[in-house]
Amino acid sequence: MKKADRIKKMRVPEAAEGLDGRLPPGQVLTERFPILHEGEVPQYELSDWTLTVDGLVKEPKTFTFEDIMAMPQTTVVKDIHCVTRWSRFDNAFTGVLFSDFLKAIDVDPEARHVMAYGDHDYDTNIPIQDLMRDDILLAHSFDGKPLTDKHGYPLRLIVPHLYFWKSVKWIRRIEFMRDDRPGFWEQNGFHNYADPFREQRFSGEGFDMPEDEWKKKDYD
Repeated sequence: MKKADRIKKMRVPEAAEGLDGRLPPGQVLTERFPILHEGEVPQYELSDWTLTVDGLVKEPKTFTFEDIMAMPQTTVVKDIHCVTRWSRFDNAFTGVLFSDFLKAIDVDPEARHVMAYGDHDYDTNIPIQDLMRDDILLAHSFDGKPLTDKHGYPLRLIVPHLYFWKSVKWIRRIEFMRDDRPGFWEQNGFHNYADPFREQRFSGEGFDMPEDEWKKKDYD
Protein backbone atom coordinates (compact mmCIF):
# COMPACT_ATOMS: atom_id res chain seq x y z
CA MET A 1 0.00 0.00 0.00
CA LYS A 2 1.34 3.43 -0.93
CA LYS A 3 2.16 5.75 1.96
CA ALA A 4 -0.45 8.30 0.83
CA ASP A 5 -3.11 5.59 0.79
CA ARG A 6 -2.01 4.38 4.22
CA ILE A 7 -2.25 7.88 5.65
CA LYS A 8 -5.76 8.28 4.27
CA LYS A 9 -6.75 5.17 6.22
CA MET A 10 -5.29 6.44 9.50
CA ARG A 11 -7.72 6.30 12.40
CA VAL A 12 -9.24 9.70 13.11
CA PRO A 13 -8.08 10.88 16.56
CA GLU A 14 -10.61 10.12 19.26
CA ALA A 15 -11.24 13.80 19.97
CA ALA A 16 -12.39 14.26 16.36
CA GLU A 17 -14.78 11.32 16.14
CA GLY A 18 -18.39 12.19 15.45
CA LEU A 19 -17.60 15.59 13.94
CA ASP A 20 -19.27 14.88 10.60
CA GLY A 21 -16.21 15.03 8.38
CA ARG A 22 -14.76 18.12 10.04
CA LEU A 23 -11.22 16.70 9.94
CA PRO A 24 -9.90 16.45 6.36
CA PRO A 25 -8.39 13.15 5.18
CA GLY A 26 -4.79 12.56 6.13
CA GLN A 27 -4.84 15.15 8.92
CA VAL A 28 -4.10 14.82 12.64
CA LEU A 29 -5.91 16.96 15.20
CA THR A 30 -3.78 19.02 17.60
CA GLU A 31 -4.42 21.67 20.24
CA ARG A 32 -1.00 23.19 19.65
CA PHE A 33 -0.19 25.81 17.01
CA PRO A 34 2.93 24.71 15.10
CA ILE A 35 5.19 27.36 13.60
CA LEU A 36 6.20 26.90 9.97
CA HIS A 37 7.57 29.52 7.60
CA GLU A 38 10.31 30.31 5.11
CA GLY A 39 13.13 32.65 6.09
CA GLU A 40 13.78 34.53 9.31
CA VAL A 41 11.03 36.01 11.46
CA PRO A 42 10.86 39.73 10.61
CA GLN A 43 10.68 42.45 13.26
CA TYR A 44 8.57 45.55 12.67
CA GLU A 45 7.98 49.01 14.00
CA LEU A 46 4.29 49.64 13.42
CA SER A 47 5.02 53.24 12.47
CA ASP A 48 7.03 51.96 9.50
CA TRP A 49 4.85 49.02 8.46
CA THR A 50 2.72 49.32 5.30
CA LEU A 51 0.52 47.17 3.09
CA THR A 52 0.64 47.93 -0.64
CA VAL A 53 -2.14 47.15 -3.12
CA ASP A 54 -1.39 47.25 -6.85
CA GLY A 55 -1.88 45.44 -10.14
CA LEU A 56 -5.31 45.68 -11.77
CA VAL A 57 -6.60 48.54 -9.64
CA LYS A 58 -7.59 52.08 -10.58
CA GLU A 59 -4.64 53.37 -8.58
CA PRO A 60 -2.12 51.68 -6.29
CA LYS A 61 -2.63 52.33 -2.60
CA THR A 62 -0.56 51.99 0.53
CA PHE A 63 -2.18 51.34 3.91
CA THR A 64 -0.69 51.87 7.35
CA PHE A 65 -1.52 49.68 10.32
CA GLU A 66 -3.67 52.54 11.63
CA ASP A 67 -5.62 52.47 8.36
CA ILE A 68 -6.29 48.76 8.84
CA MET A 69 -7.42 49.24 12.43
CA ALA A 70 -9.79 52.05 11.37
CA MET A 71 -11.71 49.63 9.11
CA PRO A 72 -14.62 47.49 10.41
CA GLN A 73 -13.28 44.72 12.64
CA THR A 74 -14.60 41.16 12.58
CA THR A 75 -13.80 37.99 14.52
CA VAL A 76 -14.19 34.61 12.84
CA VAL A 77 -13.81 31.21 14.50
CA LYS A 78 -12.63 28.59 12.04
CA ASP A 79 -10.73 25.33 11.75
CA ILE A 80 -7.34 25.50 10.04
CA HIS A 81 -5.44 22.78 8.18
CA CYS A 82 -1.73 22.64 7.33
CA VAL A 83 -0.28 20.65 4.44
CA THR A 84 2.17 19.10 6.94
CA ARG A 85 -0.87 17.15 8.24
CA TRP A 86 -1.96 19.00 11.38
CA SER A 87 -5.39 20.55 11.88
CA ARG A 88 -6.50 22.81 14.71
CA PHE A 89 -10.16 23.47 15.48
CA ASP A 90 -11.99 26.62 16.64
CA ASN A 91 -9.37 29.29 16.05
CA ALA A 92 -10.55 32.85 16.72
CA PHE A 93 -8.92 35.39 14.40
CA THR A 94 -9.76 39.11 14.45
CA GLY A 95 -9.15 41.61 11.69
CA VAL A 96 -10.68 43.08 8.55
CA LEU A 97 -12.77 40.92 6.26
CA PHE A 98 -11.19 40.90 2.81
CA SER A 99 -14.58 41.88 1.39
CA ASP A 100 -14.58 44.96 3.65
CA PHE A 101 -10.98 45.75 2.73
CA LEU A 102 -11.96 45.77 -0.96
CA LYS A 103 -14.32 48.68 -0.29
CA ALA A 104 -11.25 50.89 0.02
CA ILE A 105 -9.92 49.77 -3.39
CA ASP A 106 -11.19 50.25 -6.92
CA VAL A 107 -10.43 46.86 -8.49
CA ASP A 108 -10.57 46.36 -12.25
CA PRO A 109 -13.47 44.01 -13.13
CA GLU A 110 -11.03 41.97 -15.23
CA ALA A 111 -9.07 40.95 -12.13
CA ARG A 112 -9.69 37.27 -11.35
CA HIS A 113 -6.75 36.33 -9.15
CA VAL A 114 -4.64 37.73 -6.33
CA MET A 115 -1.00 37.26 -5.47
CA ALA A 116 -0.40 37.83 -1.76
CA TYR A 117 3.16 38.69 -0.77
CA GLY A 118 4.81 38.28 2.60
CA ASP A 119 8.28 39.33 3.66
CA HIS A 120 11.33 37.30 2.54
CA ASP A 121 10.08 37.04 -1.07
CA TYR A 122 7.22 34.71 -0.17
CA ASP A 123 4.06 34.77 -2.29
CA THR A 124 1.00 32.65 -3.00
CA ASN A 125 -1.86 32.83 -5.49
CA ILE A 126 -5.58 32.75 -4.65
CA PRO A 127 -8.68 33.27 -6.82
CA ILE A 128 -10.54 36.49 -5.97
CA GLN A 129 -13.76 34.49 -5.72
CA ASP A 130 -12.29 32.57 -2.78
CA LEU A 131 -11.31 35.78 -1.01
CA MET A 132 -14.88 37.05 -1.10
CA ARG A 133 -16.07 34.42 1.38
CA ASP A 134 -17.35 35.64 4.75
CA ASP A 135 -14.46 34.06 6.69
CA ILE A 136 -11.43 35.54 4.87
CA LEU A 137 -9.51 38.01 7.02
CA LEU A 138 -6.56 40.30 7.11
CA ALA A 139 -5.97 39.31 10.72
CA HIS A 140 -4.01 41.12 13.41
CA SER A 141 -5.13 39.08 16.45
CA PHE A 142 -5.49 35.46 17.51
CA ASP A 143 -7.65 34.40 20.48
CA GLY A 144 -8.07 38.03 21.51
CA LYS A 145 -4.35 38.90 21.54
CA PRO A 146 -2.11 40.43 18.87
CA LEU A 147 -0.43 37.88 16.63
CA THR A 148 3.00 36.85 17.82
CA ASP A 149 5.97 37.55 15.59
CA LYS A 150 6.22 33.90 14.59
CA HIS A 151 2.55 33.71 13.61
CA GLY A 152 2.63 36.75 11.34
CA TYR A 153 2.62 39.96 13.41
CA PRO A 154 1.40 42.54 12.67
CA LEU A 155 -0.90 41.27 9.89
CA ARG A 156 -1.50 38.02 8.07
CA LEU A 157 -4.01 36.69 5.60
CA ILE A 158 -6.38 33.99 6.88
CA VAL A 159 -7.87 31.64 4.25
CA PRO A 160 -9.23 28.79 6.40
CA HIS A 161 -10.79 26.67 3.65
CA LEU A 162 -7.42 26.12 1.94
CA TYR A 163 -4.21 24.59 3.27
CA PHE A 164 -2.59 27.09 5.57
CA TRP A 165 0.35 28.00 3.31
CA LYS A 166 -2.20 30.17 1.49
CA SER A 167 -2.67 32.21 4.71
CA VAL A 168 0.34 34.45 4.16
CA LYS A 169 2.22 35.62 7.24
CA TRP A 170 3.71 39.14 7.42
CA ILE A 171 1.64 40.26 4.45
CA ARG A 172 3.04 43.38 2.78
CA ARG A 173 1.56 43.48 -0.70
CA ILE A 174 -1.57 42.36 -2.57
CA GLU A 175 -1.45 42.25 -6.35
CA PHE A 176 -4.64 41.92 -8.39
CA MET A 177 -4.16 39.95 -11.61
CA ARG A 178 -6.14 38.96 -14.69
CA ASP A 179 -4.34 35.64 -15.14
CA ASP A 180 -3.29 33.13 -12.53
CA ARG A 181 0.35 32.35 -11.86
CA PRO A 182 1.98 30.13 -9.24
CA GLY A 183 3.52 31.47 -6.04
CA PHE A 184 6.48 30.24 -3.99
CA TRP A 185 5.26 26.80 -2.90
CA GLU A 186 3.16 26.31 -6.03
CA GLN A 187 6.38 26.61 -8.06
CA ASN A 188 7.99 24.04 -5.78
CA GLY A 189 5.60 21.15 -6.21
CA PHE A 190 2.60 22.15 -4.09
CA HIS A 191 -0.93 22.17 -5.51
CA ASN A 192 -2.11 25.36 -7.19
CA TYR A 193 -5.45 25.50 -5.35
CA ALA A 194 -4.93 23.51 -2.09
CA ASP A 195 -8.29 22.19 -0.92
CA PRO A 196 -7.61 20.09 2.23
CA PHE A 197 -10.80 18.04 1.89
CA ARG A 198 -9.67 16.92 -1.56
CA GLU A 199 -6.09 16.41 -0.31
CA GLN A 200 -4.73 18.81 -2.90
CA ARG A 201 -1.28 18.85 -1.35
CA PHE A 202 0.96 18.43 -4.38
CA SER A 203 1.00 19.14 -8.10
CA GLY A 204 2.15 15.65 -9.01
CA GLU A 205 2.60 12.11 -7.80
CA GLY A 206 6.31 12.31 -7.05
CA PHE A 207 5.88 14.03 -3.68
CA ASP A 208 5.28 12.79 -0.16
CA MET A 209 4.59 14.34 3.23
CA PRO A 210 5.41 12.30 6.35
CA GLU A 211 2.50 12.11 8.75
CA ASP A 212 4.68 13.36 11.60
CA GLU A 213 6.39 16.21 9.75
CA TRP A 214 4.61 18.93 11.76
CA LYS A 215 5.74 17.40 15.07
CA LYS A 216 9.32 18.40 14.24
CA LYS A 217 8.45 22.10 14.23
CA ASP A 218 8.46 24.80 16.89
CA TYR A 219 5.30 25.89 18.74
CA ASP A 220 4.06 29.21 20.01
